[in-house]
Amino acid sequence: MLDINLIREQTDFVRQALLKRLPAGANGGEFDLDGILKLDDQRRVLIARADEARAERNQCSKTKPDAAMIKKMRTLGTDIAALEEDLRALEFELKNKIAELPNLPAEDVVAGGKENNQVLRELGKMPAFEFPIKDHVALATDLGLIDYERAAKMSGAGFWIYTGAGAQLEWALLNYFMDFHRGNGYTFIWAPYLLNEASAYASGHLPKFRDDLYWVEDGLCLNATSEMMLNNFHRDEILDEKSLPRKYYAYSACFRREAGSYRKEERGMVRGHQFNKVEMFQFVRPEYADGAFEELVKNAQALVEGLGLYARVSQLAAGDCSAAMRKTCDIEVWIPSMETYREVSSVSNAGEYQARRSNIRFKNIETGKNEFVHTLNGSGLATSRIIPALLEQGQQADGSVILPKALQKYLGFDRLEAIKK
Repeated sequence: MLDINLIREQTDFVRQALLKRLPAGANGGEFDLDGILKLDDQRRVLIARADEARAERNQCSKTKPDAAMIKKMRTLGTDIAALEEDLRALEFELKNKIAELPNLPAEDVVAGGKENNQVLRELGKMPAFEFPIKDHVALATDLGLIDYERAAKMSGAGFWIYTGAGAQLEWALLNYFMDFHRGNGYTFIWAPYLLNEASAYASGHLPKFRDDLYWVEDGLCLNATSEMMLNNFHRDEILDEKSLPRKYYAYSACFRREAGSYRKEERGMVRGHQFNKVEMFQFVRPEYADGAFEELVKNAQALVEGLGLYARVSQLAAGDCSAAMRKTCDIEVWIPSMETYREVSSVSNAGEYQARRSNIRFKNIETGKNEFVHTLNGSGLATSRIIPALLEQGQQADGSVILPKALQKYLGFDRLEAIKK
């Protein structure tokens, strides 16, 4: 959430920053900063009128009461109650209007959509094959790793079932990720998958992205990412400055509605409604946010490199960053059958945007004031595109798949071979 004072005092700066998220030539009318400022003007007027009425009532209470004064006091009480009710309604509308605004992109984030994303570096070497390759769907089926048909029967399109060595491979990846983060001094959090509306609001999913979430009874939604859980861990708290940075990682199954049809390039595990992910998260002082961002990128990159996968690191243009984030770098693995890269980690700096929504602050020892922390997150990693990359990049002419050494200690074997039927 943006600061209303920033919107008021630097309106042109905020407007130009938000325009970076839009295609060239767009006027940014959907942001309606003027409407927000008008509501804030009305709010200020109501506050002043309510304060004046309270002051008058306080003054009247110091005089000797008579019938006229008692009548005036009652009238003032009625007026104050009406003003307070109007103020609550106006503040609710203003809060929702501001909550719909995306975060301001960082200065070094270029304008435009994904066509302006910048590749920063490549990781590893692109695999070359001297035989006709299979896609990950065929490989997973032939190797007895994934059952797509029974998953569709059980739950519908966009789901899959891990079987046998496939389930072992999934679990090995998760253990590899978690051992890595524990070794880096991050604290493991395993939180509920069901979250209330306040949590979805704090993470930036409400009010704008309500329809992207799975809602169940009692006003709860299934978490779309562990980021939602971790962001809310310190909601409405004032943290000890000496305890910062706070570094966490969490495992969760993630649940997302995915609109539209499943195209050829999104078959199998590339796009689904449920997937597993380990998430990194940091709460830091504002001046340390840039360093924390680089650390998270380095961690996600190291995990991919540890698996021996060919991939790349890209910095996203403003329009391709999620609404709550001011800067994002994606780590994208190469999927040979698709001849394209698919994101397996998004590392993002939210600045104070989420902390303001979550009311997470720290006491600044030097100034004595409470300030908002900055929050950062990064997938470390999501498995649903790692497995397709492992299968396709590691496939051999005989249909087997060689597995990376980093996983072999968790699996007890070094390759996947076709099941004999």
